[in-house]
Amino acid sequence: MTSLKTSGIELSYGEFKVLDGVTMEMSLAGLHGMIGPNGAGKSTLFSVLSGFLKQTAGKISFNDVAFESMSPVERATCGFGRTFQVPREFKHLTVRENLMVGARKQPGESLIKLLFAPTEVRRAEAEIGERVQGVLQFLKLAPVADKLAGGLSGGQKKLLELGRILMSDPKFILLDEPYAGVNPVLIEEISQRIKELNDTGIGFLIIEHNIEALNRLVDDLYVMDRGALLAHGNPEEVLENKAVRVAYMGS
Repeated sequence: MTSLKTSGIELSYGEFKVLDGVTMEMSLAGLHGMIGPNGAGKSTLFSVLSGFLKQTAGKISFNDVAFESMSPVERATCGFGRTFQVPREFKHLTVRENLMVGARKQPGESLIKLLFAPTEVRRAEAEIGERVQGVLQFLKLAPVADKLAGGLSGGQKKLLELGRILMSDPKFILLDEPYAGVNPVLIEEISQRIKELNDTGIGFLIIEHNIEALNRLVDDLYVMDRGALLAHGNPEEVLENKAVRVAYMGS
């Protein structure tokens, strides 16, 4: 079953076209990659898919649900998650607290529930705490669970970003440069966690400039250039495409 489908996505500012007719179709079971030179429109496409920017033309559907009129929060409620190029952790909260924030539908967020249903609030907080502990163990962040998130390394912050998305029960995740600024050991750690999550049925579309690491991870590869899709297919075949080599590698 198709998980994510776009048709003719365009985004223009005046006469300048940032996205130019982007059409894609991805399965929930797949690991999908996306590369392209700086300024190709990759992160802009992520912002459109996740609802932070509104396209000027085209359609987006996720599991046959139209996304065009949905807010980022509504899309997240459908199981559509997104991380950012630069991690956006709450620096003055602990790693554990950052993960707790990611859980949806917390009764403790309601003043009425706090006043008149404290037992329900405590029960929900205990359940969230158990889930947080599971995520900490899975991402191997347990040793830094009670440290301030602002003091984490670049790779740990990338893992924390992924952890917060996991707390929202995602079905599909957009990862924006998960390996940027990350040492080689943690790159392999992040890749392994992504593979394990994918094995549970969570799909991924991953923007990354580390082509070698991405090539080892994904099943198929999209290439963007100047706001449009230049190629799509098997990673090794795509990287041998002459147009891709000229646009992305300059040779």
